[in-house]
Amino acid sequence: MSVPVIGEVERRARLGRRQLLAPSVRAARVEDVADAVVGLHATDAATVYLSACARLAEPSAAEVDRALYEDVSLVKLLSMRRTIFAVTEGLAPYVSSGAARAIAAKERATLLKHLRDHAEGWDEARLAEAERAVLAALAVRGEATTKELGDDVPQLRETMLMSAGKAYEAKQSVGSRLLRLLASDGHVRRCRPRGSWLSSSYPWAPVPQWPDVPVREAKAEVVRRWLAAYGPATVEDVKWWTGWTLGDVRRALADVDARAVALAGGAAAVVLPGDEGPVAAPEPWAALLPALDPAVMGWRGRDWYLRPEDVPALFDRAGNAGPTVWWCGEVVGGWAQRADGEVVWRLFRDVGAEADRAVAAEAGRLAGWLGEVRVTPRFRTPLERELVA
Repeated sequence: MSVPVIGEVERRARLGRRQLLAPSVRAARVEDVADAVVGLHATDAATVYLSACARLAEPSAAEVDRALYEDVSLVKLLSMRRTIFAVTEGLAPYVSSGAARAIAAKERATLLKHLRDHAEGWDEARLAEAERAVLAALAVRGEATTKELGDDVPQLRETMLMSAGKAYEAKQSVGSRLLRLLASDGHVRRCRPRGSWLSSSYPWAPVPQWPDVPVREAKAEVVRRWLAAYGPATVEDVKWWTGWTLGDVRRALADVDARAVALAGGAAAVVLPGDEGPVAAPEPWAALLPALDPAVMGWRGRDWYLRPEDVPALFDRAGNAGPTVWWCGEVVGGWAQRADGEVVWRLFRDVGAEADRAVAAEAGRLAGWLGEVRVTPRFRTPLERELVA
């Protein structure tokens, strides 16, 4: 039996519409953006703001701050692919059960091993005692930095000597590792940074515990939402994005009754039931998306929106994407912000006068809301370095 074929033009139309990149479908609230992309990448603090504002009808760092730190309707979890994602409070229980808890278990085992090997007097009981003490201190303080918590819980001030005797030996703080573990377990969250929204220095606060969702149900819900935003996709795409085993992926796809389709060239892919038909293309659109944006990091197979010959300029050696310029669902260049605030870009090929004007308009829109803020990606890429030089 033949299956529906979803070609590249159709996939690009879906990307522009479902990822809220075309101007006519941009959102009013950052929660709608986070749900549309099934979580904003948050490994680099700037990415959450830049990705969200690229999809907001009225871009504003204050709108992102509201969701993260005032309403706390967005929470950051170390989850899929051991990456930090900012997800809505509605999705958080599913991401926690389906991905974050397994990561937290590995983080706990790794920290215990490091404490036993590289610090004095630590075992599982002492780690649990320190965690209880931290949570008790936060209950009193409301929020506090790791350093401040060290005044209440002296164990946090201890260090581990890693790679002793090597040229690259270094001391690691027990406190920073323990707080990261508590965050992975869903017990604490990052609060408003002490400084600008680009700062990585932030206090911690306790988190109300989410409902307990069965793991299988949670994985199915994550996959259902992901296919709604990213489908069609190959099984390999789903496995790569989630970081799960192939068995877990196949089980989740079966649980959501995923339907078979074919991609251009005949590759097998899946969509949600009822999503086999065409999607109306949005108007022509341009976007300047940040490093690690969900659009560029959404699939393992990227040839339908990113030419292989452009990858070396836009990615670092670890596979982290830098800032990208998009036109109607394809990556056509990269951008950067210089020290004087100017947003500059380079296109890899001639995409026409309409695209040139749209890209320039998006650069102006980006520079406008950034104002005096200067953004340097955490993971530098060749083209981004060239553009700021």
